[in-house]
Amino acid sequence: MSEQILNEVFSVIKDRKSNPRKGSYVNKLMKEGWKSIAQKIGEETTELIVASEGDDESSIVHESADLIFHLLVLLSFKEVPLSSVYKELERRRRGSQPSRQSEG
Repeated sequence: MSEQILNEVFSVIKDRKSNPRKGSYVNKLMKEGWKSIAQKIGEETTELIVASEGDDESSIVHESADLIFHLLVLLSFKEVPLSSVYKELERRRRGSQPSRQSEG
């Protein structure tokens, strides 16, 4: 299934951003802004860490999905294409040098 499901979920998130629906969790997060989304990412990261302390694979999978979902919401909010993340992961896999300009 590869990245197809990520693309599908990301597409729905982008659609909710462009076409808000009453009662949508994504719309609620988008309205609250990036700080709220980032806070959710922090919460989900903590929950994944706690789940990882145990041996319950289903808890780890569940918390990982929550974290990935909220990361996709943040990417959409910041208008960062998911394809840019894929490209960065590919670059790292090949061991290429970063394409970012050095901070100065």
